[in-house]
Amino acid sequence: MKNLGNMLKQAQQMQSRMQEMQAKLEATEVDGSSGGGMVKVRLSGKGELRRVTIDPSLMIADEREVLEDLLVAAHADAKQKVEATMAEEMQKATAGINLPPGMKLPF
Repeated sequence: MKNLGNMLKQAQQMQSRMQEMQAKLEATEVDGSSGGGMVKVRLSGKGELRRVTIDPSLMIADEREVLEDLLVAAHADAKQKVEATMAEEMQKATAGINLPPGMKLPF
């Protein structure tokens, strides 16, 4: 029974940490860029697109495909950074909690 009590206590601590992490991610914004900074995007910690900045020199009709590719690349850059931030925050949220081998969060 002592182990069950400890597990419940750890679960409550983890739930509290997860709620804190969710709030922190909601407030976090991450920038991604491509084309040497000519295209920039900003994503929230939850992956929502918040802003797109395009260098005026790319606003040429003939360069449409280049601009489209740069937008996709900038979004991918920002998304990778969001995922890294989430992984880091998850590590902090589960610190000190002994999860069974192979168990990953969130479930």
